[in-house]
Amino acid sequence: MLHCGIVGLPLSGKSTVFNVITGAGAEVKTYAGGKADPNRAVVDVPDPRFNRLAEVHRPKKTTPARVEFVDLAGLSRGAGKGEGPGNAFLSFVADADALIHVIRCFDNAAAPHPEGSVDPARDWDIINTELIFRDLAVAENRLSKLSGKKNPPPGEKAEQALLERCRDWLLEERFLKDLELTAPERRSLRGFTFLTEKPQIIVLNMDESTADLASAPFGAALKKRLDSVRDEAMTLYGRLEMDILDLTDEEAAEFTQGLPIDRPGRERLISSAYSALGLISFFTCGPDEVRAWTLHDGGTAVDAAGAIHSDLARGFIRAQVVSCSDYEKFGDSYANCRDEGVLRVEGRDYRVRDGDIIEIRFNV
Repeated sequence: MLHCGIVGLPLSGKSTVFNVITGAGAEVKTYAGGKADPNRAVVDVPDPRFNRLAEVHRPKKTTPARVEFVDLAGLSRGAGKGEGPGNAFLSFVADADALIHVIRCFDNAAAPHPEGSVDPARDWDIINTELIFRDLAVAENRLSKLSGKKNPPPGEKAEQALLERCRDWLLEERFLKDLELTAPERRSLRGFTFLTEKPQIIVLNMDESTADLASAPFGAALKKRLDSVRDEAMTLYGRLEMDILDLTDEEAAEFTQGLPIDRPGRERLISSAYSALGLISFFTCGPDEVRAWTLHDGGTAVDAAGAIHSDLARGFIRAQVVSCSDYEKFGDSYANCRDEGVLRVEGRDYRVRDGDIIEIRFNV
């Protein structure tokens, strides 16, 4: 299951964003609560293709793809060095597959900004600096242990050299995901759960007074910053979208008239998370169950089989594959798809495509 950790400064609107995504009704406070336990919620991935397959097959059970969101308490200056409750919060962040970085782009006299003014570019830097400090501490802690050995084995020598590269890169205040590393080097770093290796999804949390980000007082500096990074970025009207969750589509349209909201924030954010992590969905369907599965883009038919069950991968023979679009086009019938030549038999090295319907043939 995809796991996303929501980070940001105190009073940036993280819990509001969490509620927009999950509808969980988490408490939204105007001051830091001081508790270390995060809000958690598992939500279904919105996918009209899955919904349609469920309607067509009317199975006994439906299982959509799911994402877990974790709303962490606000990070502040010094958290990356272990000050305050920083270590406890950052340990939760380390478990995440991706970070949703909420940046405050609104003023609110009832919730004064902890830094004294609204400056999204500055706030962005504060959180990034804390993530860098945390990773630097992890690298230096391991290096201090390795350097104390007189005759380390070759594997530890290689680890030490790699961590020294990482440390030097972090000291230049750069994220490890931007450091040029080989695939084996990336794999060797996994156990450290470096935060700056994780994909970030930037959420610019605005209010109704900012319909056009470019016209905001901080707009020029923020646009320059956005243009300089490769992270996924999106705008969200957090408080407004939370308030309209229980309204009908017609009522919600009245409240959001004139604002650039084309899809619900929940759908956009989950889509951004999938994109940032390079994930796709494939489906299995029949009278017993229609299920959506998550796979890394580039995964093969045998990888898909393994996602379903290890026995299917071990005894893989072939995969029967048709795209959702072709399945719908030819009457939601495997027989029709076979007659039209769009139901294919693929081998273990077939690269699965987003929206494939797959049936695995196996023998163990």
